[in-house]
Formats: sequence, C-alpha cells, structure tokens
Amino acid sequence: MTEFRPLPQDRRPRIAVLDDYMGVAHRLADWSRVQARADVTFLTEALPPGPATVAGLRGFDAICLLRERSAIPADLLRQLPELRAIAATGKLNRTLDYAAARDLGIAVMTTSGSGNGIYATVELAWGLIIGLMRHIPEESAAMRTGGWQTRLGNALYGRTLGLVGLGKLGGRMVDIARAFGMEVLAWSPNLTPERAEAAGATYVTKEDLLQRSDVVSLHLVLGPTTRGVIGAADLALMRSDAILVNTARGPLVDTGALVAALQSGKLRGAGIDVYDSEPLPADAPIRQLPNALLTPHLGYSVQETFTNFYRETVENLEGWLDGQPRRLAEI
Repeated sequence: MTEFRPLPQDRRPRIAVLDDYMGVAHRLADWSRVQARADVTFLTEALPPGPATVAGLRGFDAICLLRERSAIPADLLRQLPELRAIAATGKLNRTLDYAAARDLGIAVMTTSGSGNGIYATVELAWGLIIGLMRHIPEESAAMRTGGWQTRLGNALYGRTLGLVGLGKLGGRMVDIARAFGMEVLAWSPNLTPERAEAAGATYVTKEDLLQRSDVVSLHLVLGPTTRGVIGAADLALMRSDAILVNTARGPLVDTGALVAALQSGKLRGAGIDVYDSEPLPADAPIRQLPNALLTPHLGYSVQETFTNFYRETVENLEGWLDGQPRRLAEI
C-alpha cells in the first residue's frame, strides 16, 4: 500500500487551483469547508514553462488540475518536495506522470467523467462546421459595420462528412450528420468495416476519405500512431473547397502544413479548437488567417462539465484533509 506524504503539522495546508482561465472554479462548487481548513489560491493565468513553473508551484501542499492543461511530468514533481496531493479532474490525464507521483508518496485523486457535458466537444465541432460553411463570423462582423449579405455559404444536406476516428464522440458525430442529410465516411488506424457499419458510417481508406469529403473532422486520441496523422501529403489530397475541423488534439495535425494550405487557398478553411502549445501563443501565424475559425480549447469547457469536476474536486480535498483521500487514481 502506498504511503502518502503526511499533512503539515506546523501550518495550514496550501492548495493551488491551476489553469482557472475563466475565473469560474470558485463559484461552481462550495469551497468554504476547504477554505476553513486550508489556504486556497486560484490561478487564472497559465504557469510559464521551465523554472518559473517550479517557482510558481513550490510551497503548495496540493494542486488541483483541470484536465490535461498544465503538464505535470516526473521531473517537475521531483522538484516539489512539499507537494502531498494532486486533485486531477477527469478519469485520466495524459499530461500527469501518475507513476512518479505514486513513487513520491503524492496522493492523486480523480473525478468522474464530464457528466452531461460529455458530448460538448461534438456540439462545438458542429458549431465550427456550420460557422465555416455559412461564413457566420464574417457575416456577423459585417452586420456590425452596416454590411448585408456579403458572402454565399453552402448547405450541409447532401454533402459528405469524413470522420478520422469513430469512437464515442465520432459515433455521436454520425448521428448528427445523418440528421443533416449527410453521407458519412470513416477511417482510423484500428477501425474495421464492421465497426464503421455498426456506427452508421462507411469505412474507407484515409486517402479515399480525404479526397471525397466536404468536411473532415478529427476525433482520435493522441498517441504514437496518431501524432501527425494529417500532414502535408494528406492535406494535399483534400479538395480545395473542403474544410478541416480539429476538436481532438492539436498534434494530430501538422500545424505548419495546415497554415501553408490555408494561406495558399489549397484548403477552403479550418475550424480549430486544439493546438500544439496551449494557451496558443499570441503571435501564432494561424491567428492571422481569415479562413481559420479558432476557439480556445472550448471542447469540454462547458458549465455542466466544470461543475461536476470542481464539486468532486472539493469532495476529494475534504477527504484528503481528513486523512482519507477519495477517488484515488488506479495507477
């Protein structure tokens, strides 16, 4: 059985809530019982990389992570001798080294999934698709300056959606695409024709999907076999009037190749919610492209998800303060 670092006896515990970019964590759960027993700091800015991250977290006994935002690798954990607990949101955080935390005697607590917000990422993907197909951002901006009907958009009915990834979220994409009257093609490294058919899609090769689809939407888990799954050669296969949507993980797509395709007009547009580096640097070239519809990793960021995350985080912290951490990660 893992021996956890004990609570400090000479002072009040210190807790940091990381990556609270929108400043909502304090109001989505009742922190009062935790704050009565510990000092809680809500950090609304991303920690800078390198030594500044260590300096920013040193002195805290517990940190609360918003799923897969700040990376907490082993070398960082080893530089935080006072860290006793991590309250992570979600069931799995690929940016956290669980084994290193266990070896250091740090209690890692998790929460259940996204609750009613589980399909929020799918809803955002369709928002990006419709926004691009109907030029909604541009038409809205034109209306504010006196414009009227400046661009002609396209309907979704009768068009083809290509899904790169057909798991739980990809399957939900099929349901909505069918409601719009779209044909659905699907491919992933491990997908079979039988699984695709069961989900209501048609299995094709990646090349066929890219060549035939009006909309290509990514719904893969990031891993060794999927990193860079859409590169320059893949983008070259897409039709010039097609759009690419990525609400999964930034490194699935070669960002440099995507920027080049958008700049040259080889690709009509892209709807992007996830990036290689987050928060996305202010000088990132993709920010300047008029045919890129960008959102700041809003996929699962809805009130329903965050409320569930933070309420269970508070419960976990109360258990930890009582010496009985709850929902310990199964490492």
